[in-house]
Amino acid sequence: MNPVALVTGAGRGLGADLIRHLALDGYSVAIHARRSIESATDLTIELMNAGVDAFLVRGNLADELQAWGIIHEIADHFGRLDILINNSGDYEPEELGQTGRHSWDRGIDSTAAATFFTTRAALPLLRLAGQGRVVNIGDSSCDHPGARDLALSYHIGKTGVLMITKSFAVAEAEHGVTVNMVSPGYLDNSVDLPHPSLIPANRYGSHSDIYQAVRFLIQPEAGYLTGSHLVVSGGWNLR
Repeated sequence: MNPVALVTGAGRGLGADLIRHLALDGYSVAIHARRSIESATDLTIELMNAGVDAFLVRGNLADELQAWGIIHEIADHFGRLDILINNSGDYEPEELGQTGRHSWDRGIDSTAAATFFTTRAALPLLRLAGQGRVVNIGDSSCDHPGARDLALSYHIGKTGVLMITKSFAVAEAEHGVTVNMVSPGYLDNSVDLPHPSLIPANRYGSHSDIYQAVRFLIQPEAGYLTGSHLVVSGGWNLR
């Protein structure tokens, strides 16, 4: 049986392309979506027609019970889970003075809370896998927090994901589960893109760039690498 990978926030964008790359590498895939249900359904059908064992799960991962329910659905369908990629995160470019309770909660819930509750629910299956892997998708600025004009709660949440990464890395090392983080800079589909000449590499990152870092971390030979943070930004945000 093929190893199984779950990607959260996989209805569109980076999450959907991570799913496609994993499927090409021989994984069966669990596709999570909360709001992008139509595009996630289309992706599931696309992969099933290509012969991939693809399974759609839906729900709010910041809700502890829903996170457990989604993992139970995956256990019932596949009987295993080898890889968890916590990709979810709602970026809303609101200014500080416009940020209300709803968007504040959404920034935190879709990043730190979703990563924490999904990881905790998935750990029993990941431990059984023998070499379970967790990769959290961060942000290139999350390891040096500072003032933000836009999307403050999202950035706080991504910094929280880094702390969650390191905390679970320490706790799970004895169980053979590695927990690492990959942080993109500006990607082709990012909002409010700067001119590419402002990026040291003179181009935006691609989804394939991110997957190559993920692929390195999930390979069996990376079993001693845990708690790391790979910034894949073409040099952006390193100063």
